[in-house]
This record gives sequence, structure tokens and C-alpha cells, in this order.
Amino acid sequence: MSFFCNFQSDRCPGQINGNPINGLCEKVCIQAKKVFDACMQQSQLNGVVLTLSNLTPANPTYPLTFISAKSTVSQGVISNLLIEPLGERQGSARVKADITIPVSVAYTDANGVEGVATSSITINKDVILNIPSASIMPYSVEAIVSLISTQGTYTGENEFTIDACVSIILKIVMEVELLIPSYGYTAIPPCQEYTQEVCAGFFELPMYPE
Repeated sequence: MSFFCNFQSDRCPGQINGNPINGLCEKVCIQAKKVFDACMQQSQLNGVVLTLSNLTPANPTYPLTFISAKSTVSQGVISNLLIEPLGERQGSARVKADITIPVSVAYTDANGVEGVATSSITINKDVILNIPSASIMPYSVEAIVSLISTQGTYTGENEFTIDACVSIILKIVMEVELLIPSYGYTAIPPCQEYTQEVCAGFFELPMYPE
């Protein structure tokens, strides 16, 4: 069983049927990461140079043939962060940063042996986001990243030049104690064990053909 596998209970996540107020029992203080603002940029980057490291297996036979590249984490590394409030737009700020995305690269060498290596790509972002007013608790900037590429050319020893599709979400976040309405604790259903029914379908066959 699971929350979404015929588990009948009004104390589990899902769509609300009837009066949404029915069942509310308390105001709960939870610790959460509140998102004050966010924006997403998606782009195709051409001619991106990836310098390979940590080649596995080691000492491939050159030249290499590109297969694919993809990001290995969902959160990018932010550096050179600059937050500059905009006087003409209350609550808004210029957010400028370098976003580094770790990448895994798949290839084959001249002997057809498949291998993988690591690399990274750094992208500059310069955007406008709303920031919270001054408070004791500090806010921070996070970058959610995704990169994928299926087109690349070997352009030097341990180097590929690729075209990549990149998505970056920049967020202004803060750890807060948030007061929310609650229906109480969740009812947790028992797990349904996965079993492969070898005889499923066979036992349902008729004894003789029709």
C-alpha cells in the first residue's frame, strides 16, 4: 500500500473532497525553507568546452567519441554572488552570480571502449529578483540546475566542445518557522511488497480451449 494505492483515510495526502475546513484541528509551527522569489531561464548553449578529468577507465586510446553529457546534481554551486538593491524598484534587487554545474560525460575511445569522465560548466546569470526586507534571519540564493547534451565533438586531448540544453532556477530562500493549518498527523499505510507473480495469467486459463 501507499498514500496513492487505494488507502482509504482522511489523514493522508491527496485531493480534498467536501468541505476543506472539515478536519482542521490545530495551527502547527513547522521549520521550512520559504521561497520569497524565483525565476527560471532555459537556453541552448553552443560551443561549450568541457575539459575532462577522472577518466574511467584510465588511459583511453585517443581520439574519443562523444556520446552524451548530463548534470550530476540538482543544485548548482554559486560563486561571485552580487546582490544590489534597486532604488527605483522597492523590494527588488539585481542578483548576479556564476553558477557552476558539475557534469558527467560519456564517450567511447578509439578502440570502442566505453568510458565516463567528469567536468563542469560555469554560467553567468544577471537577473532581477525580489528580496525580503531587513531582518535578523538572513536569506540566501540557491540555484537549481539541469543540463543535457547529445551533440559534441572531440577538439583536443581530454576536451569536448558540445551544444547543451540548460535550465537554471534561481531562488531567494530563508529558513523560517512557519505557522500553518493542520489536519493532524498523517496515517501511514503498510508497504505493499513487490512480488513477481510467475503464475499470474496461467491459473486463469480454462482447462480446455473453447
